Formats: sequence, structure tokens, C-alpha cells
Amino acid sequence: MRRNLIQVLESKIEGEILSDKELRDYYSVDASSYQIIPKAVVIANNQKDIINTIKAARKFNTTVTVRGAGTGLVGSALNSGIILDLKKLNKIKIRKNYAVVEPGVVKGILDKKLQSENKFFPPNPSIGSFCSIGGMLGNNSSGSRSLKYGSVIDNVLEVTIADGNGRLIKLPENKNISKKISNISKKISKKSFPNVSKNSSGYRIDTIKNEKDAHKIILGSEGTLGIILLAKIKIQNIPKNKALVVIEYDSNLQAAKNCKEILTTHPSAMEFVDKPTLKHIPEKFNKKTNCLLFIEYDEKISTNLKNVRILSNGKIKKIIHKDNEIFKWWKYRDSSLHYSLKSIKKENRIPHIIEDSAVPIEKIEKVFSVVKQVNKKFGTKSIIYGHIGNGNLHIRLSGKIVKKSTIKAISKEFFSEIIRQSGTITAEHGDGIARSEFIKKQYGKKNYEIFQELKRLLDQDNILNPNKIVSSKIKKVN
Repeated sequence: MRRNLIQVLESKIEGEILSDKELRDYYSVDASSYQIIPKAVVIANNQKDIINTIKAARKFNTTVTVRGAGTGLVGSALNSGIILDLKKLNKIKIRKNYAVVEPGVVKGILDKKLQSENKFFPPNPSIGSFCSIGGMLGNNSSGSRSLKYGSVIDNVLEVTIADGNGRLIKLPENKNISKKISNISKKISKKSFPNVSKNSSGYRIDTIKNEKDAHKIILGSEGTLGIILLAKIKIQNIPKNKALVVIEYDSNLQAAKNCKEILTTHPSAMEFVDKPTLKHIPEKFNKKTNCLLFIEYDEKISTNLKNVRILSNGKIKKIIHKDNEIFKWWKYRDSSLHYSLKSIKKENRIPHIIEDSAVPIEKIEKVFSVVKQVNKKFGTKSIIYGHIGNGNLHIRLSGKIVKKSTIKAISKEFFSEIIRQSGTITAEHGDGIARSEFIKKQYGKKNYEIFQELKRLLDQDNILNPNKIVSSKIKKVN
């Protein structure tokens, strides 16, 4: 059967078809801890290739999973059917207040093109130089400046997708589909949705106020509702001035409490790094320093700096105005994942499962206490950094744990507490393989069934990236 599939793909696809085991092995992994070997890989040349790939998958009762740059941490782009690589779809058109981009565009390349026009696309993952725009849209990515500018879902105006039937659909322009999405959105139980400023868990149906918002259902859907072919994204003018404040604290809880006060000054970013991370920063810190806050302003700078001096109860290490120096310090913060991997022996690394939760900012201290409880109960250690201004912390666990049952027990205990605090199990990295099994717990049975209804609307035969976000009992796929 696989041979027949390959033959059909080769006859219909203008791009490349990869079927050798070595190449399929390459596409069986990403930046996560998972591996699934696909039947074939299609490197599409154009939109027609994408449509024909979906049609071939339907004919052979297999699946299509779209892949960006492979930087995902939870296995969102892994599956056993056809992997669809869109790296060749990389056109960019820049207009005054928006850009039209294909999914294969690398964020770092987009940044350079926009910079030449004195513009920027606000979502800025720390891996931004390498990740693809399609992947960012699929995960509803954010980054440090989401505190002011929002996540991907707040910065996209239109999307064109291919659904599970191979139909081209432009949202919200397609009034028929947009109306159906809007009608489904009216059924949700909003009280079961996280009360957070960032959320990449499940389908973001809570953001759909009317038919004009229909495109938002695709953002964060991890390629399970449609394959993004084109997106119209908002762009902003680069701020004329910036200032970065670095503050030292003696304890995590001291920083957590202070960040809530400093948020009243409306920074564009507020980031946290703990002691295992700051040890890698080539600067001298006070011996008592246990963690840092990075606070950035890009407007009303003199007033905001005056206020942060008053509100800070830590030691202000630096106030930086020069762009090159600000860039250097952000590189330290953006290297936190790299630093965490350097700090943990390979044999002690625990898969990324609880690494992306978020809670309402008034409950941020609870995250630190829950991590402390987990470490005590399971004999683990933790490294914590992230977007504390959004209540979003990245937690890397380490320990001599090999049993999947123990990892699942940690996840259940941690997520139960996060959900109890009106938080989300993932703020910007997505559900993927790691967290999809917890979606029903996050949203409840009623909302989960509404998610399944959305899946049926756009992918009734469960062709697109099955077993992510929701499971479907409509049709068994090979």
C-alpha cells in the first residue's frame, strides 16, 4: 500500500517525494522527545501540491501532517502518515500596515525584510530566527513582547487554508464557513476556559465574537483543522526608543510579588530567569541574587523608568538604552532553553510536558509553590524562566526518571493544580503529543464535544494531523 501511495504522489506532485528510510527517519523527530516514522514526506512546491497531497491521503486512507521548521517542543508536527513540508512556500509581500506571507517563511528572514521598512511583526519566540511563520500560526506563538502586543491570534487578519477535503477556504471571507464557525462558538461554556492573557490549548473558539473572527479558529489548531497556505498579518512601526531594566532578586517569590506591582507601569515585556540560568550570563551578580527580571519599555520611557525605580524592591542591576546593548541582554534571556540544556545531563532530561503553563498573574506565586511540591514528591529538580508578566513560566525538570507512568503522574498533579487556578496547560507551545490527552480535563466534556464538532466541520474524515488536540471516532486512519 505504501508503494502505491508513493507512486500516486510521484505522479501528482511537482515538488519532492521522500520515501527512503533515512529521510523518513529525519522527519520522524523534531525538537521534542518524540519519534514517529511517517510513510512518506512531500516537500510541496505550490498550493496545488498541497491539495493533491490531501487527495492522495484520502484515497489511501492515510493522514497529512504539516511541518514547519521542526522547532516544536511537544511533537505537534509528527505523525505516521504523510508529512507535508512547506519550506518552499516562502513568499512575502509587505504593505503599509500588514504583510501577506506563505507558511514556509522563516521568522528571521521576515524580521530582516520588515526591519528594512522600519516595521516588525510583534510575536517573537526565542527561537524566532529559525522557526517558520506557519509553525507560529499553528501554535499561536507569543514570546516576550506579547505582554503589550499579544500573541499570534491578536496579530493575524486573514488566513487561507486547505481543509481535510482539499477545499481552499479563505477566512473570514468565506461567509458560509465563517457563519458556521460563529454559530458553533455560541455554544461554548466560557467559564471552563482559562482566565489568562495567553493560551494555546485546544481550539481558541472563545476569541470568536462574530463571523469576522472566524479565521482565529485556525490559529493554534496545529494543522488539525486546515493547512495554512497564506496569512495576512499585522505589522507595526518599530518603536523609536527602548529601555531595558534588569533587576536582581534574592528569591523567586520576591520577584513574583514585585512583578505584579511593576506591571502597573505597562511594560512591553517582563521576563524571569532563575539562578541556574543566570549562572550562564557573562556578568557579575550579587552572591545573594537568586533570579532576575528583565523589564522593557518602548514608550513614555522617562516616566516609566521613574516609576519602576520607585516600585522595585530588588536591586536594579542595569538600565540600558543603547540598541546593541539591549539586543545583547535579550540574547541572554532568549538563550534560556540552551542554558537549561547545558545545565542538565542528557540522561537526566525529562520530556517537555509541564514546561508551558500560565496562570492569572495574581496567582503567579502558586506556580513556584506547585513546582516545589513536585520536586519534593518526585525527587526532581527544576529550572524556571519565561514570560512572568503573562503568568507564563517555562519549567524544565530533571531527574533520574525513566518510567512513563511517573512522568504522567507529575503531569496530572501539576496540570490539575494549574487548571484549579484558572490557568492553561499551554500558553504558547501547543498541545501536540505531550498534552492533547489533557484537553478534556482543561475544558470539560461540553467544550470538548464542541471542539470535535469544529473538527468535523473542517476535517470530517480525520485526515489532518489526527490525535492532536481532539481525538475523532469518525473514521479509523492507517
